[in-house]
Amino acid sequence: MSILDIFTSRDTNALTMDKPHPDSLLDTGAQGLIGKPLDRVEGPLKVAGKATYAAEYPAENLAYGVLVRATVGAGRVKAIHADAVQSMPGIIAVVTDYAAFIRNPAQGGEMAAPVQGVEDIQYHGEPIAVVVAEDFETARDAATQLQVEYEYAEGRYDFDRLRDETDTPPDGQVPAHSEQGDPDGAFAAAAVKIDVTYTTPSQNSAAMEPHASTAEWKEDGTLLLHGAYQMVASDQAQLADALGVKADKVRIISRYVGGGFGSKLGIAPESVAAAIAAKQLGRPVKIVMARQQVFDATVRRSNTEQNVKLGADADGRIVALVHDSIVSNLPEEDYFEPVGIGTHFAYAGENRRINHDMVRLNRTASGSMRAPGEAVGQMALECAMDELAEATGLDPIELRRRNEPQQDPEKQIPFSSRQMIPCLDKGADLFGWAARKPAGQDRRGEWLHGIGVAAAVRSNMLMKSSAQVTLTTDGRAIVETDMTDIGTGTYTILAQIAGETLGLPLDRVVVHLGDGAAAPSAGSGGSWGAGSAGSSVYLACEMLRERIAKKMGVDPEAMTLKDGRVIAENRAVDLTDLVDENIVVTGQIAPGKQEKAFTQASYGAHFCAVKVNAVTGEVRVERMLGVFAAGRILNEKTARSQCLGGMTFGIGAALTEDLVHDTRNGKIVNHDLAEYHLPVNADVPQQEVVFLDERDIHANPIHAKGIGELGISGAGAAVANAIYNACGVRVRDYPITCDKLLPGLPD
Repeated sequence: MSILDIFTSRDTNALTMDKPHPDSLLDTGAQGLIGKPLDRVEGPLKVAGKATYAAEYPAENLAYGVLVRATVGAGRVKAIHADAVQSMPGIIAVVTDYAAFIRNPAQGGEMAAPVQGVEDIQYHGEPIAVVVAEDFETARDAATQLQVEYEYAEGRYDFDRLRDETDTPPDGQVPAHSEQGDPDGAFAAAAVKIDVTYTTPSQNSAAMEPHASTAEWKEDGTLLLHGAYQMVASDQAQLADALGVKADKVRIISRYVGGGFGSKLGIAPESVAAAIAAKQLGRPVKIVMARQQVFDATVRRSNTEQNVKLGADADGRIVALVHDSIVSNLPEEDYFEPVGIGTHFAYAGENRRINHDMVRLNRTASGSMRAPGEAVGQMALECAMDELAEATGLDPIELRRRNEPQQDPEKQIPFSSRQMIPCLDKGADLFGWAARKPAGQDRRGEWLHGIGVAAAVRSNMLMKSSAQVTLTTDGRAIVETDMTDIGTGTYTILAQIAGETLGLPLDRVVVHLGDGAAAPSAGSGGSWGAGSAGSSVYLACEMLRERIAKKMGVDPEAMTLKDGRVIAENRAVDLTDLVDENIVVTGQIAPGKQEKAFTQASYGAHFCAVKVNAVTGEVRVERMLGVFAAGRILNEKTARSQCLGGMTFGIGAALTEDLVHDTRNGKIVNHDLAEYHLPVNADVPQQEVVFLDERDIHANPIHAKGIGELGISGAGAAVANAIYNACGVRVRDYPITCDKLLPGLPD
């Protein structure tokens, strides 16, 4: 049965979110699994080293490939001298037929298929060949010795020099340009004005697991690829296009992914290279990218230059809001970092402009990285709000309260739910905000102490997803979907949803993920995974409940399922007594009218305490608190972990992360974890996460909203605002390092 057949089958429970769903089985279930801080069901496999990742799959007669990358930033490959390398012992082949295997992994699954064939070199580190050997060490050695001749071309490398040469990219997640009212006129007439420019550097996702693929062509002409990918269905389509084969001839398996943060949304160079090499050689080929290759040849988060203008009346109410950004990408790419995506609905104000312009550079392609748009956009907006609070003489939380919109200020539609101000108020109470002193007034010896706050907003999205659930004769539920678990807890929350709706303990729920042969989902990305994949599992289980009720001879609403028993009308029957053959159903969710009728988002508030050394400029983050409202929290432990990770991302963005490009050739200078400075254990303080109770009946039938990227949104701004409160120095060029603080510190 094809996927299309499944979606039209009588065994499918399909729902389009055209209306709110106030009633949810997760509120009436008796199993008691939802919301609890349950351990990950796959955790024992991971800690025991038994969870098989992409680079660990065995294959008979396996060969090993190593990518060879361009050593120029712009130009053409004139010749690749493979003979010398080809004759080395242990070398199987130097594959050069597709010299530029792939220019750019797809940005969030939205891009056209990558182009095959020999092309111009557009960035330093672009893959141009693959060396295949009997073992990895031999392939790696030979790859370093492969001689390549180039025809050099003049490249565009220096953002600062080229910042005035911009174009307007096509609309993406948000319009590239939008304007409402008369923002310039209102700003000019405003009683209080803030006009500031913030810059953020390129960043890298730096997931623990490097990109890896093991490709094997089967006798029927099907490619089986074990890869580290977030969106299996989309990635299969991209890989099929890249290889020039039909979509049903590619099957990707991605059972476990060691982090992605957006870098594994689309296919990366190693997948295409491994597939081509395996096809040409007639044997399986594995390619694991080195850390430097991951930095050079997968996506970066674009650097940004953001001009924020806030005009307010004498009471601090915003009358003009402008957020103009310049970002960068390769000459032929449409994707732009949607810097103003959260600005559209964060605060009230009738006169608004939110623009994104693009500088075309010969740098590694920019693409989606955790919370694309909000993560860096709120580092500017929330700091500008802090500056406006000082200019108006208002407490930063009070300023936000006065600018809380009653509905979406641009679309003029209601919010599905919105608890930004309750998050701020709860956090202020827990964090001790009332004890905050004016900037630079809390000195203890050499250390200047301060606390800062920032709001968090992150758009919520529902994506088309499906899942198959089988109720077996031995009383188990088997959940199957190509949805992935990239460390977010998908295995566990899908098991919880199935267990709660079917009245089964977790040890009687089996979840199979990441197989492209299973029911297609939207995958892990955009913080839509739990709401989308979770809803499809929920809908499948809802249909199974109806089947159980029919066999029991009762209405589904009159039935209680718990611990594998069906209880109704003073009867209690073991589930196994009602299931004489396996029951297989599919659930499918799709977005509908609710996403246009309501602005859906998750909200939060970050509080941060820092100390700044008055002599050296050293910054130490002492404690952080995040308060979040994201609909139903399905698993308190995995949700908290996601927020802690996001807050840690915020520390890195504020203080350490800076992907440096050589302005002579675009090369990434610090392309490894030794020189690209991520926060380490000593940098991360005591962190606390609090969730507000919430249900969003407009989001999906399980009432959950995205949380994975909410934790990073605004977190860096809270750190920056705390630094200003500590020492009175406002740094608008991230990351905030000692050299930027020292000139403004007190004598």
